[in-house]
Amino acid sequence: MKIAVFSTKSYDREYFGKFNVKDNHQLTYFDAPLNADTTNLTIGFDAVCIFVNDRVERSVIQKIARNGIRVIALRCAGFNNVDLEAAVENQVKVVRVPAYSPEAVAEYAVALILTLNRKTHKAYNRIREGNFSLEKLVGFDLHKKTVGVIGTGKIGAIFSGLMFGFGCKVLAYDKYESTELKSKGVEYVSFDQILERSDIISLHCPLTKDTHHLFNNESFAKIKKGMMIINTSRGAVIDTSAAIEALKTGRLGYLGIDVYEQEEKLFFKDLSESIIQDDVFMRLMSFPNVLITSHQGFFTKEALDEIALTTLKNLTDFEQGKFLENEVKI
Repeated sequence: MKIAVFSTKSYDREYFGKFNVKDNHQLTYFDAPLNADTTNLTIGFDAVCIFVNDRVERSVIQKIARNGIRVIALRCAGFNNVDLEAAVENQVKVVRVPAYSPEAVAEYAVALILTLNRKTHKAYNRIREGNFSLEKLVGFDLHKKTVGVIGTGKIGAIFSGLMFGFGCKVLAYDKYESTELKSKGVEYVSFDQILERSDIISLHCPLTKDTHHLFNNESFAKIKKGMMIINTSRGAVIDTSAAIEALKTGRLGYLGIDVYEQEEKLFFKDLSESIIQDDVFMRLMSFPNVLITSHQGFFTKEALDEIALTTLKNLTDFEQGKFLENEVKI
């Protein structure tokens, strides 16, 4: 099949090139994202391959369907950036990579916790400048802390196990409770109890209508004062403006995010010589107790292998008329 691959970086070309030998698809890489302004690039292709910040709303799907696109292959787990109803109406299939490396994201959430807590990023910069002072680098023991987990799918389950390794008490909130996790000591509680009892909360839920701005002014008013929130799921699970207010009052003590509501305008780009126009993001950057990284939680060799392999298999299965085990349905 002829596939237009959007929002590509050097590592996409490397890993897809490595594993496309067997499938032998015709891959054309575009640096640009797929959105309303780039639909003409899909003319002459059978499929598109997209990532988290491509915007495939109804108008885009209508245009690419007219251009002959029959399948949208997400090289990620989330699919909130695709209008699924429009895809069905236009007879365009949608496939994804449901689990590339849950360990990668879970481990990265732990890295954010440890960095924010023990301030290793600040210590590193101090030492490079010849400053060996320990002033204002005090952290806290993770041992015996209460950690709340929002979403106990594969990533949340692995993260819970890692927290047990630190000697933490683990609370969880999910519509679907895991018997296996319960047997390991995870206590399922209400969302309000997670807010009230947790020293640290880590988000591992998808972005849906129910989870959009799950953390808002009302939620932040209920959290334990000075606690930490980590988000490696989707940016819009947190209302950024509400988080800023909670940080200003000291209600929220630490915030570590690998995702951001408006990240498509910033992440995966080198803007070091640009004036960033997002005032909300820049205000967030001004807090000394905020750590932001640019959606790299998934970024391991193992994950990139699995993303390429599964995406190519999804496309080959579609081409050969096989059952699409990773199809996204309404």
